[in-house]
Amino acid sequence: MPHVRRASTRTGRRIGPRLRPTLVQAGAARYRHTGGAWDRGALDASFATGSGGAVVDGSGRLDPGAVESAIATLAGRLAATGVRRGDVVAWQLPNGAPPLLLYRACWRLGAVAAPLHHRLGATEVAAALEQVHPTLVIAAPDMPASEWVGALVPAGQGTEHLMNVLGSGPSVPAGSSPARPTDIAVALFTSGSTGVPKAALHTHRSLGYKAALMVSVHGLRPGDAVLMPAPLAHVSGLLNGVLIPATAGIPTVLMAAWDPDEGVRLIEEERVSFMGAPPVFFTQMAASSGFRRERTQSLRLVSTGGASVSPAFVDTTSEAFGCRVKRTYGSTEAPTVTTSGPGDSVERARDTDGRALGEVELEVHDPETSARLGPGAVGELWLRGPELFAGYVDPDATARVLSERGRWFRTGDLGVLDEEGWLQVVGRLSDIIIRAGENISASEVEAVLEAHPDVRHAVAVALPDPDVGERVAAFVEATAPFDLAACRAWFLERGVTRFKTPEMVVQLDALPVLAAGKPDRATMRTMAAELRSGAQPA
Repeated sequence: MPHVRRASTRTGRRIGPRLRPTLVQAGAARYRHTGGAWDRGALDASFATGSGGAVVDGSGRLDPGAVESAIATLAGRLAATGVRRGDVVAWQLPNGAPPLLLYRACWRLGAVAAPLHHRLGATEVAAALEQVHPTLVIAAPDMPASEWVGALVPAGQGTEHLMNVLGSGPSVPAGSSPARPTDIAVALFTSGSTGVPKAALHTHRSLGYKAALMVSVHGLRPGDAVLMPAPLAHVSGLLNGVLIPATAGIPTVLMAAWDPDEGVRLIEEERVSFMGAPPVFFTQMAASSGFRRERTQSLRLVSTGGASVSPAFVDTTSEAFGCRVKRTYGSTEAPTVTTSGPGDSVERARDTDGRALGEVELEVHDPETSARLGPGAVGELWLRGPELFAGYVDPDATARVLSERGRWFRTGDLGVLDEEGWLQVVGRLSDIIIRAGENISASEVEAVLEAHPDVRHAVAVALPDPDVGERVAAFVEATAPFDLAACRAWFLERGVTRFKTPEMVVQLDALPVLAAGKPDRATMRTMAAELRSGAQPA
């Protein structure tokens, strides 16, 4: 069984029982058989070698030879600090070569990579690190993880600064990794439905399978290049910015902070051909002053998903960039489970969220009875496949979403499958707001609001937005005036991640409720939409 060893960042030594994901009984899925999709090696051995896998960031370019040398050197320096197979290495860093190299150096040692989103607040960082007990924490000086006892803080953002903060140690060459395919490779933190960061654990074989499949599905080949503006701590950044380029042996172009004009420049200069990102990145580039179609003519494939990906968005973006735009559906727990392939109908790919490819199985179930529903019926999406995560660190959280029989993952999303297996996601069971690909728990926002001494009651709802999918709108009953400025100041004081801060605040004498006394969220969503013209997004 895969494991993650507990460790103390306060003492630097490994302590206590081994931390294990809660696994359920295996089903009879084909991918579990000998010779099936899971019958593969660990990640370090599965990556391509050759002339294509350069890494470009704001500090410069590492050619493939320099990338390999940096991984070997970094792995040796991590080992010199005491990092071993199964140990957890956590970091909170901006996008760039350092986090990409940390992923790969961890996998070379058989260690577990635990990246923290660079925008997580101090409270969330502490909650995340307490779950995985990292042996080592590395953080930029302006990020909350830098305050963690024992954290290493590089003096700058470049690869050289990362190396220097670790000291020296003998290099660890490719082909020497002790990792096993069943070992945990990453712990990715997701808010899920509770707002508290949950550590979702993926194995080497689950990530290796997914990367190899997507290289094939996207038709990536030598000469392609990837632009990744999203955080590498996000599942999209990990898959599209780290795993896919390493598997295909193609360059990765990383952005520390999103800027649409800079995005256009990088596509032009680096001959970027593939980009997986939320839709807002493409709409902003197309609207930027420096955009001209001839500057992005190398871009041939866009992969995107989320609430604001409509057929109209696909048509508009395809026309603007002159490339194919594919809709996708996935999550931290099961990355990119539906999309379209090169031979699929352009119309079906535009009008739906794709279809299950590879070994993944997708079903629709009645949310109340768990009975399987037929084509055309709306219900909760259940799935299983070799890309599915191994479980959460928290066994209770795992038990709530993974079935005991057959290892089905209950996604909490509502969708409908047609007779040919094409999926349309129509909503969510839980009150989650998805802003630019980031999950925001309505209950977490409400708890922060109601902790304010003037707020009696609060309800957070999704405010549809063409740029980021959804924004947070808050309705409050308060004993004193409570407006957007007061709300922002309160969330800042509480150390809450900025993207979770409401971007519309409406104070009412009494919040609308249903007959049973529960908040009438549908009415408040309608009210927020009607007031949209007066909102002041951050």
